[in-house]
Order: sequence, then structure tokens, then C-alpha cells
Amino acid sequence: MGRQGIGSDGGIGAATGSVRHVLDGASDPRPILVVLHQETSTPGRVGQVLAAHGVSLDIRRPVIGDALPETLDAHRGAIVFGGPPSANDSEPHLSREIDWMAVPLAEGRPFLGICLGAQMLVKHLGGCVAPHPEGLVEVGYYPLEATPAGRRLLPDWPSMIYQWHREGFDLPAGAELLAAGDRFPHQAFRYGQSAFGIQFHAELTLAMLYRWTTLGHEKTLLPGAQRRRAHFDGRALHDAAVQRWLNDFLALVFGEPAPR
Repeated sequence: MGRQGIGSDGGIGAATGSVRHVLDGASDPRPILVVLHQETSTPGRVGQVLAAHGVSLDIRRPVIGDALPETLDAHRGAIVFGGPPSANDSEPHLSREIDWMAVPLAEGRPFLGICLGAQMLVKHLGGCVAPHPEGLVEVGYYPLEATPAGRRLLPDWPSMIYQWHREGFDLPAGAELLAAGDRFPHQAFRYGQSAFGIQFHAELTLAMLYRWTTLGHEKTLLPGAQRRRAHFDGRALHDAAVQRWLNDFLALVFGEPAPR
């Protein structure tokens, strides 16, 4: 289960080893760049948590022609979210996004890739993104196990996490595995000090769960997927721990060390 704290400035806080991180918009007024892959997509609970603590968002949708900045000097960091495409697809906007990831890496800016965003980061780093060898998917709640490296960063991880994907990724050279799964072993990683990728969907809101399992109902019938009712049962059991973890994780990625 995750652990949430309150910093002296009112921001959410995460204890990382002996260093506590707090997230508060007053410490850095620059927005976080948010990259979405559908016209109707939202940043979900990630956006809610950030906005609640005074962090503004600069939302771009390259799929409808929005450009990505040549530098992140005007941004606190960047988040690339998931979406229907594969990181292996040949659409020009996806290729440009993968190439663009050189910007946060070169500048050392905080970066988070979620699901497709994590897979695109893996592709940028020279890794492989591919379906499960037995054709299985993860659609629903599945076990998650933090590695020792992951627990050094955040001591409390959820034991079950929401997934919606048919492809997984290899761990890129030089990356550190933070969390593993049974069916798709690489679930969270860090590259360098400031770039993170997660396969799962901690940003899921209840409205998103209704929408995904309605519009994408056929995905719940794929090999290895959980049926729709199990998604809601899983949320009732596991979402509180996921929400606490997400608060801590966002403080770790985009926050600052708390004053001692």
C-alpha cells in the first residue's frame, strides 16, 4: 500500500530513502507538458493530482497536429500517456514523438511515460516492444511486485494494478527495473536519474474505467483478459493503495527534496 504525506508547504510528499520529496506548484510555476494520443483523451487522475497541488498542464495532441517543443526550458517536465496505437506503428506523429524523447533525456528534465508512452521511451532507447509470446494480454487488475531498487525509491507499492495492453517491452540497456509482473515481467523502470516508464494505468479514474470497458468491451474478451465485472471488483479492492502510490510517485518524479 502507498504512503501519502503532507509537506510543510502543503504539497504531497514522498519519502525516498532518507530524502523526502514534495510536489507543490509554488516551488516551480512552469507547467508539465502532457502528450495525449486521442482527441478525447484526458490525463485522468495524474492530471487531477497535479492540478490539486498547483501544478499546471500544457496539453498537446500530436495526432491532431500539435507540435512538441524543441526544448523543455519552459516546462517543469513531461508526461507521455498511453493510447490505442502500438509503439511499432509507422504513423509519422508517433515516429516524431519517439525521436522527440531525446529532448527531456538530453536536458535531464523529469519525464514519465505511461503504457504506450513507456513503450515509446523503450523504442527510443533501443529496446524491443512486442506482443506476449503466447498471445496473452493484460486487461484488468494484475499482480505487481516492486524490485529492491523500486522499494529504495518508494517503500510502498500496490500489490495489484490496472492494465490495458497487449504488448510489453524489454528493459533497455542502462535502465533499472523498479517493478515486475508475472505475465509481462517489465512493469516500471528508471533511466538515468529523471526518466521513468510504467506499463500500468495508475491514472485510471472511475469515469475512464466505465468508458474503456464500454467502448473497448471486446478487449475484455481477449486471451488472458478479465471480464468487465472483475475490473470494477478490482477497483473496489485495490484503488485506494494505487492512489496513495500515485501521489508518492508523482512527488518523486516531479517534486523537489523537502527542506531539512
